[in-house]
Amino acid sequence: MSEETVFKTMKDTPRQEYLSPGSPLCAGCGGEIIVKLALKVLGPRTIVVSVPSCLALLELYPYVSIKTSMLFAPFGAGPAAAQGLVDGIEALASKGVIQNPGTKVLVLTGDGAAYDIGLQATSGAIQRGLDFYYLCYDNEAYGNTGFQYSSATPFASWTSTTSVGLESSGNTFWKKDLFEIWRAHNPPYVATVAASRPVDLMRKFEKASRIRGPKLFIALGVCPTGWGADAKETIRIDKLAVETGMWPLKEAINGEVRHTYIPRKRKPVEEYLKTQKRYEHLFKPVRRDDLIRAIQERVDRYWESVSE
Repeated sequence: MSEETVFKTMKDTPRQEYLSPGSPLCAGCGGEIIVKLALKVLGPRTIVVSVPSCLALLELYPYVSIKTSMLFAPFGAGPAAAQGLVDGIEALASKGVIQNPGTKVLVLTGDGAAYDIGLQATSGAIQRGLDFYYLCYDNEAYGNTGFQYSSATPFASWTSTTSVGLESSGNTFWKKDLFEIWRAHNPPYVATVAASRPVDLMRKFEKASRIRGPKLFIALGVCPTGWGADAKETIRIDKLAVETGMWPLKEAINGEVRHTYIPRKRKPVEEYLKTQKRYEHLFKPVRRDDLIRAIQERVDRYWESVSE
């Protein structure tokens, strides 16, 4: 998909074609942007399977903010629900009840289901080769229940279940690598995306639409409410995550990894950290150079390992 085609698609698609006005999501939520862009590519014949997460607020019974079919599933059962839908559609098509439906199934989750609670069902679906799309909106915590720690929470950041202060470093664990967990299952397509890079995002969904099998998209989830950020700064913060190298944009096709954007001159991670109150304890009342340096060094090591 060329850049010209991408922008023409965005221009020609009615603004509210896939998301209804009056979304119940928090102001500045990057998830709304991600879902809108994804559905522009996947099209109206997409069934969205939603599990408990911030984005589950797009459906508040009996109302739904997404203008495509939507199914709500238990926390750990999103891929299992997707399996039932895919099998049902294929069964109807084989019996001639429907003709060439062209229906896509998209599982929409937060990091709580993707990294933790739903990982078992997801692993099984990947192993079975289920033909579905899996979009994780990663705001790096359990966002809609109070912003508690998840295994996607970054090192040294604050959550409502992580203490901070002079004697604390915030979260003491490094974030789980969902990209590599999926890649270890040998799926045909895995990618990371960001709202600040809409052309990259739409190209990846367009590419994946030509591939049969399980397809993962991990989207950075800038969360003004949980991160303690300015709602109008969502795209700037998202862009900083990419430009500092903290959120690499990449894809793996049949296991072969390729970075779709490599910042030539990465900005210091400090520029990204300072935009969010969840990292405020790294700068005051006492500056924690040891923790900032640890984060920077980990990012540097990652990019040193990247072959262009």
